[in-house]
Amino acid sequence: MPSNVEIKAILENRMAAEVIASRLSDRVPEIIRQEDTFFRSKDARLKLRILGPQRGELIRYERPDVAGIRCSQYSIARTSDPEALRDILGRTLGILGVVRKTRTLYKVGQTRIHIDRVEGLGNFLELEVVLRPGQSEVEGKTIAQGLLGNFGIEEHQLVGAAYIDLLACPTATEQASKPKRQPGTGWTDSKPVPQPSTRKGLLKMGRLNSTRAPKVLV
Repeated sequence: MPSNVEIKAILENRMAAEVIASRLSDRVPEIIRQEDTFFRSKDARLKLRILGPQRGELIRYERPDVAGIRCSQYSIARTSDPEALRDILGRTLGILGVVRKTRTLYKVGQTRIHIDRVEGLGNFLELEVVLRPGQSEVEGKTIAQGLLGNFGIEEHQLVGAAYIDLLACPTATEQASKPKRQPGTGWTDSKPVPQPSTRKGLLKMGRLNSTRAPKVLV
């Protein structure tokens, strides 16, 4: 099964992050509008990503909700009729929610740098190191950590929750493992502590700008 090493963080200065990402990448960034519909699923997350009227991807993935560098295993099936597939899956499994975002994609070697503007949440940075066949998770984490250092991300900016969780009802909370930085060792896991899983919770902790992103049309 294909694997990524990933990390997500709240962006406090989007413009600065875009400048850094452009400097790191040798390609023109791609702007992608995405609408992700999440379905009820056991043991893993299941979402249908609509990229256009005749272009979609059904994605199943398993990833720990840890606010730090983590590994994600995924499977993707592409479709030319995403609306029909969403209707079938919605009737069969039930819909959990929808995430709409505009993603600016920069590529640096085997890493995808995402600068996301998420409707209802704000701006985020995601790094995805696409592991090659036989490449170790440790090597992927080293690559991710090295790139993350360019953005000056602080520990309090790291997010373990998926966007769908951050958009959940105000009373919902999650338990996520916060990473602890130890001198000379980078990010390591520590004891689980409560993480806000909603925009309201992030605002309360000063971890999200109160300005809402404009509505994204897909």
